[in-house]
Amino acid sequence: MKKQSSSRSIFDLPIKENRLRELESFIAREDFWNDNDKATELLKERTRISDLIDAWQGIYTEIEDAETLLELAREEKDKEVEKEVESQLKRLGKKIKTFSIDIMLNDVDDARNAIVSINAGAGGTDSQDWAEKLFRMYTRWISKKGYKLQIIDYQPGDEAGLKGATLSVSGTNCYGFMKVESGVHRLVRISPFNASGKRHTSFASVFVYPELKDDIQIDIDEGDLRVDVYRASGAGGQHVNKTSSAVRITHLPTGVVAQCQQESSQHRNKEIAMKVLKSRLYQIEKEKQNQKMQDLHDGKDEIAWGNQIRSYVMHPYRMVKDHRTNFEVGDVDRVMDGDLDQFIEGVLLSGKI
Repeated sequence: MKKQSSSRSIFDLPIKENRLRELESFIAREDFWNDNDKATELLKERTRISDLIDAWQGIYTEIEDAETLLELAREEKDKEVEKEVESQLKRLGKKIKTFSIDIMLNDVDDARNAIVSINAGAGGTDSQDWAEKLFRMYTRWISKKGYKLQIIDYQPGDEAGLKGATLSVSGTNCYGFMKVESGVHRLVRISPFNASGKRHTSFASVFVYPELKDDIQIDIDEGDLRVDVYRASGAGGQHVNKTSSAVRITHLPTGVVAQCQQESSQHRNKEIAMKVLKSRLYQIEKEKQNQKMQDLHDGKDEIAWGNQIRSYVMHPYRMVKDHRTNFEVGDVDRVMDGDLDQFIEGVLLSGKI
């Protein structure tokens, strides 16, 4: 194997190095701190690029060391050292996979926190029960990732499960990872709500939006909003069902609805609901510009058959399959307990988002 300069990389390192030099030039200017918000963002970008460059150079050095060690082992016919190199290469493979994902999470929104909306679709009580199972699956995944979770809204189902829930999730590259979960999720099982014990198909949707920072301005005309207050229901604390503290805001031109019932203060619930509304409107505009998920925005895709990104089959066999990558596993229970990284990473690495 011919050795190459460590300045070469799988993500065009020279371009990153050029950008790093540009940033260093900006940071050295006397007026750099005149705009504090912009300065902070540029410093964060410099740190990210520096970390990527350091990570790749570290990996490349390890590859060169492993190559040299392997050549020596083969010359000496040392099987033990060959096994050692084999183990080292497996560890390097995992590092390269993680590094590849880090490179892909370079969109301006990937580092933001995420707002996640889960809604029951076609299938009545079964779908509401399915939506609650997805809620549990994601809260477990969020916990395993070490992310912070806030339940903004939770609407219980009529008989079981939930009609809809909205979560705020914060952590490193949170939106970058969770954005691949947007879409329809399909469940096939024997319905626990059907006395005849027939197989039933249920659907639920998951939408993920980047949570906006205060420095991003989304202009909303107050005349375009309808604000409703009502008594909260479901989980949420001692104030639930005692005061009309819950707030629902409807953006009339688009029909986008955001609501919050988890705080005891109506003012605080309105503030959070407005934050969710702005994030959703921002995402809609971004998707329009990028021509991504346009059908979902226009309402052409229903939460039903044919539009699913992933299927969870519990009968007549057990399997979870992602339809974007065709990756599938048989351990459904493990997936429902929050083991989603294999699916999320697979979609990110495939570029099918």
